[in-house]
Amino acid sequence: MSEVKLSVETRTEFGKGASRRLRMVEKVPGVVYGHGNDPQHIVLDSHALMLALRTPNVLINLDIDGKSNELVIPKSVQRDAITSFLVHVDLLQVKRGEKVTVELPIHTEGELAPGGNLLEHVLNTLSVETEATHIPESVTVSVEGLEAGASVHAKDIALPKGTTLATDEDAVVLQVLAAQAEEAPAEAEGDEAAAEA
Repeated sequence: MSEVKLSVETRTEFGKGASRRLRMVEKVPGVVYGHGNDPQHIVLDSHALMLALRTPNVLINLDIDGKSNELVIPKSVQRDAITSFLVHVDLLQVKRGEKVTVELPIHTEGELAPGGNLLEHVLNTLSVETEATHIPESVTVSVEGLEAGASVHAKDIALPKGTTLATDEDAVVLQVLAAQAEEAPAEAEGDEAAAEA
């Protein structure tokens, strides 16, 4: 997995007004916490953080005021509901070799069996436990040839080496739904006429 280095500053002003002023100059307020340490309030560059967050569960090496370095992963990212701009980020301190629980995006590959069936994503992410500095970006599930009524459970998904399942192993992740036959227009009109009568 890739590691991204970001230079950040300690935040000294708090409250909505201070946060709004930061966002006006393309900065994002954040908090670093974990390992029983007091939370550290920081300020991050909005653009650099947005680029880093393109990678799910990215490992970030924070250079805080040029004095200390912290390895962190994003734990909670708040975005503006309308603009999608970053509003606030919570970062969890991690150490090399430490196990963490993260959500991995689920990707599918392959074609369902013929017949116009639909694939339903019951879960969009899979909760796993993995080493903090080797977090996989995602998991891929083959749906090749699956027919209506078939389902994929969490335990059926092959995980990368060193990664274990944290989700209930019997949880349904994907299921194949039978295609719904559309009602013929003539029948629909007849039903409407019967309803009116």
